[in-house]
Amino acid sequence: MAVLRQTRKTTAHDVAIRTSDGGEAGRLSLAGDHFGIEPNVAVMHQVVTAQLAAARRGTQSTKTRAEVSGGGRKPFKQKGTGRARQGSERAPQFIGGGIALGPKPRSYRQKTPKKMIALALRSALSDRAAEDRVVVVRRWDFDAPSTKAARQALEALGLSGKVLVVLGKEDEVARKSFRNLPGVQLLKDTELNAYDILVNDWLVFTEATLPGVAEETVAAAQDLVDGAEAAEEAAAAEEVEEAVEAAELVAEAAELEDAAGLSEEDADSAETPDHADTTDHADTTVADEEDEEEEEGDAE
Repeated sequence: MAVLRQTRKTTAHDVAIRTSDGGEAGRLSLAGDHFGIEPNVAVMHQVVTAQLAAARRGTQSTKTRAEVSGGGRKPFKQKGTGRARQGSERAPQFIGGGIALGPKPRSYRQKTPKKMIALALRSALSDRAAEDRVVVVRRWDFDAPSTKAARQALEALGLSGKVLVVLGKEDEVARKSFRNLPGVQLLKDTELNAYDILVNDWLVFTEATLPGVAEETVAAAQDLVDGAEAAEEAAAAEEVEEAVEAAELVAEAAELEDAAGLSEEDADSAETPDHADTTDHADTTVADEEDEEEEEGDAE
């Protein structure tokens, strides 16, 4: 029996595009696939747990009874003391002995599917969008790095508590301005993750770093690039066709010239035998006249 896949419902969220001084420069509709889905709490929990586990160094270590020093001889004889028999003073039950089943260096990393990580990220974004905790700034207008200007910008935007500011490669001045403010976490747009979203109260994006909108811009730019490449390929193909046609015309002209040259040679060869026949006829006539004169001389 075939199972029908349920269509995921998305909710549209409109936010104001703010300026760095707190003004409003228009409105923007957030991408429903990123900010309008039903948050999957179980997936977010699993992904966050895996992320925190992967952050562990895993360098803890204890020594077993084989690794501690001492214990080379039996502490006392087997019988006659009334005590339990012992073979080494470095057994786990002795002070200074080895640790039984203690931790050893290992990796705590968990294998998480990429689709699950992406779903957790979209769920966290949707959770903050549902609480109206997403702020979009057109751009950060900082002429020079200034912590004071960054603090005033956050105050003008009405943000308090823990704030996550997502920056792009071109926001180097903004990064230096925000980095000294307490309660502000900076993150690159390529490093956005579910855990950092959930531990902060506010999300601050620019138009360039906003998920969904940036992808649409990249897709449109890619379409333009593909169109330009297709136009270049078409132009190159037309040039090749024109070159082929020109080569064909040159070849046809050469064939016509060769044909014309052959016709002239045939005409010359046809005229040359007639001239020879005429010369032979003239020579024969002269010879006949000489023979007649000789005969007339003999007759006399």
